Amino acid sequence: MKTNKIAILSVMFCFFCMGFVDLVGIASNYVREDLGLTDSVANIFPSLVFFWFLIFSVPTGVLMNKIGRKKTVLLSLLVTILALLLPLFGETFGIMLCAFSLLGIGNALMQTSLNPLVTCVMGGGNLASTLTFGQFIKAIASFIAPYLAMWGATAVLPSFGYDWRILFAIFLVVGILAAAVLASVQIEEPKAETSRAGVGQQFVGAFKLLGTPIVLLSFLGIMCHVGIDVGTNTTAPKILMERLGMNLNEAAFATSLYFIFRTIGCFTGSFFLRILRTRTFFILSTLFMALSMVCMFVGKEQWMLYAGIALVGYGNSNIFSICFANALQAMPSRQNEVSGLMIMGLFGGTVFPLAMGLASDAMGQAGAVLCMAVGVVYLFTYIPRLKA
Repeated sequence: MKTNKIAILSVMFCFFCMGFVDLVGIASNYVREDLGLTDSVANIFPSLVFFWFLIFSVPTGVLMNKIGRKKTVLLSLLVTILALLLPLFGETFGIMLCAFSLLGIGNALMQTSLNPLVTCVMGGGNLASTLTFGQFIKAIASFIAPYLAMWGATAVLPSFGYDWRILFAIFLVVGILAAAVLASVQIEEPKAETSRAGVGQQFVGAFKLLGTPIVLLSFLGIMCHVGIDVGTNTTAPKILMERLGMNLNEAAFATSLYFIFRTIGCFTGSFFLRILRTRTFFILSTLFMALSMVCMFVGKEQWMLYAGIALVGYGNSNIFSICFANALQAMPSRQNEVSGLMIMGLFGGTVFPLAMGLASDAMGQAGAVLCMAVGVVYLFTYIPRLKA
């Protein structure tokens, strides 16, 4: 029991590191301001981060069958550490492109392998609820990132000299500690299904799982979830700057507000998912998100915009866990491959910001909100696929 508790703590520590990827929202805004970029160019950074989920998620599922889930998580932490190290040497366009690319690759490896690793240490119970608690831990890192950036941008840090990039240094130390803790813990993993098929055939077999309706629809649900997540993370400060005349350091609070309510949503969701039907909670979450889109589209007063950001933060907090658990439980013998496909759905973090950047350049931030609203509409169509 003691070893199991330590294993759970080490895995939850890794969930905190998983949240590092959400620094891309506030970081892209600071890079845009420092380098004088347009919205569409600046949105390349979050899009680039999530592009790598398309490339690496399914191969990571195959890799887990070879080396195990824990070793794959450790590999992801090493790549993440390198990503956090690069910006400490400069802020050129090339360095930030490389850093965000490595951050995306590391997070693709981590999200694909860490979620299935939870099943090895949770000791039974509700999978969706446990994954939601992990998302709660992840959200803590997400909402403190803007505060660290604001502190670095406004405080006098002569001994560091990294301005807002001090958040990379802080997260770097945490990442190293997480890797050390996980490496020291022993975790028993289920034996993966052995296959004599070549790597190419295993890839094809994994992609064929998209032919299963619940897998495909859950994949699209996760695409919409992360598109709305990254979209709000990136766009919320711009909405406040456009409509309320705030500067970036003032508007950065919008990102933290979003993640504060995402954190509250994950924490309360881990409880509500044990006492409410999953479908009921999913419907309530989606309704909150629909109301938030209205507030952000038409709102011109601070209270309405803050309400919209808070509602989408709470509503979007449990969508990933529900879709992910729904797909995993539908195919328990193929969890590694299904996990890879679900995490590939985070590619929505590439599609949505690119579309939102073009829309916002054409018609202001209202255009970006319309793009996110498309994702909310799809989530309403996913409701009938929830059995419980």
